[in-house]
Amino acid sequence: MEIKRIFDLLPNYLEKYPDQRIALAGKKDGDWRTYSIQEYIELTDKLSYALIELGIEPGDKVAFIVSNRPEWNIIDMAVMQVGAVNVPIYPTISQEDYHYILNDCEAKLVFLDGVAVMNKVTNVLPDIPSIKYVYTMVDRDKYPYFDQIIALGTLHPHKEELERRKAAVKSSDCMTLIYTSGTTGTPKGVMLSHSNVINQVLGVYDIIPCKPGSIAFSFLPECHAYERLLIYTYHYLGMAIYYAESLATLADNIKELRPSMMCCVPRVLERFYDGIIASGKKMTGISRAIFFWAVHLAERYRIDDDKRDWLYNLKLRIADKLVYSKIRGKIGADRFERVVSGAAALNHKIAAFFSAIQMPVFEGYGLTETSPVIAVSNKGLHQREVGCVGPPLRGVDVKITEEGEIVCRGHNVMMGYYKHPELTAEVIDKDGWFHTGDMGKFNEYGLLMITGRIKSLFKTSGGKYINPDVIETKFSGSKLIEQIVVVGENQKFAGALIVPSFAFLKGWCAQEKIRFTTPEQVINLPQVQKLFFKEVQDLNKGLGETEKIKKFTLIADEWSVGNGLITPTLKVKRRSITAKYKDVIEKMFAEN
Repeated sequence: MEIKRIFDLLPNYLEKYPDQRIALAGKKDGDWRTYSIQEYIELTDKLSYALIELGIEPGDKVAFIVSNRPEWNIIDMAVMQVGAVNVPIYPTISQEDYHYILNDCEAKLVFLDGVAVMNKVTNVLPDIPSIKYVYTMVDRDKYPYFDQIIALGTLHPHKEELERRKAAVKSSDCMTLIYTSGTTGTPKGVMLSHSNVINQVLGVYDIIPCKPGSIAFSFLPECHAYERLLIYTYHYLGMAIYYAESLATLADNIKELRPSMMCCVPRVLERFYDGIIASGKKMTGISRAIFFWAVHLAERYRIDDDKRDWLYNLKLRIADKLVYSKIRGKIGADRFERVVSGAAALNHKIAAFFSAIQMPVFEGYGLTETSPVIAVSNKGLHQREVGCVGPPLRGVDVKITEEGEIVCRGHNVMMGYYKHPELTAEVIDKDGWFHTGDMGKFNEYGLLMITGRIKSLFKTSGGKYINPDVIETKFSGSKLIEQIVVVGENQKFAGALIVPSFAFLKGWCAQEKIRFTTPEQVINLPQVQKLFFKEVQDLNKGLGETEKIKKFTLIADEWSVGNGLITPTLKVKRRSITAKYKDVIEKMFAEN
């Protein structure tokens, strides 16, 4: 059947894969609760009936602050089917952001997941006159809950009205408002149409080799535009979507499910890598030597066959038999056919390592405003390379301006920012080119490479420009470093704020027989300062003289979504961090 609206994916799924036993799955009380495509459609229709009964009209906004679970998809599809606009919101943002977003979008109904979210929204409800209905996902003795709204739809089956509403929805209609998490400033509501996103699904589905019924594992927030696109693509391909219980259970869930595909951000792969290296360090003798020989071999991996000689390939086969196959089995990665990494730059060494051990990483690039994919790696000769995000998606034109900025034009460019035509005009020029704010270039095979963020660039007092993204990506591959921000605007040299990996430091201190009490205490120990000084010196190798980190300060704090220092997609809020540590930065550069 022809797919013109996102909710068309459901009857398409039923038509193509009627025997698919599991379309969605989430854990409840320790067991997987699964939903067939038939049950998925039935519950979606019942929720649509309930929304009609409650008076939700086409164009109304329905917000949902819900963590990854099958009910997320049911809400998403049901809202679109009645012609309303869904507004998914991260469950990890501040009460002030909820106040702003819910008022800005003029939500009429909101679904809430979790006590913390419920309490934050309850506190701001008196200031949001548009909200008429609040539902929680489970019974919390405060608001009506999800099972009750499904029951409402069961009692009032508005079948004819639902069919009329669905038929009236056009491909060009706004399907969703996604508020950018934003590394700076106030969140902006990105308006995406059904056409925007459907064209993305049809552009990326053929790079996914997974068969109907194979398992897709999801743990990034579905509010994340990239994760959401892949969820729709899994629908199109008839895959079974399993949602992680939490980030804490990520490794256990992967071992249990042994999925074929997942989307992630670089930090997740970095943690997997650190864990693998840590396990190798526990080995002794010849086993340890073989393990690290194989690791170093993997870190030099080149994706295209013509860039690896016969001797390297022979070593790779030996390493796979002795080491890589055991790693895959241990982490549950023996069935992975794709791992798609987005949202930030991935360290080259780590990208090469996972591809070499047959957990192939495919990097992609885009923004919420571009629905979101601009470019994504492909399987095929010269279609995927470490350090590149792949060729532009079909139907998307990409060029690099004279200033080095990546701009794109095509079916993926958003409808605009909600209520802000003036901000829309700032990023989409008169010829329809969307200005990403990112810097990039093409390699000899036409693969896009991201080289930095225009607004991140700063100039030293000597007039030299520094691109902190390049330095931070390199340093983030260190087992000692959890987080880093490079600073030095109008200073003589580049410096850095570094949050150490305290998990690593605890093990190192135990090995060195150094007492570990608190993070604040350990970062000031002379032995730890010496350890990081040597690591920074080693990481500086290969950087230009002006790019080298001449001074650094270790930070004992955690940078998290909760304290507002990173976004829900785990990107650093550079401006917020430099403001918080203003005195620390000034002291660092004042010292001789």
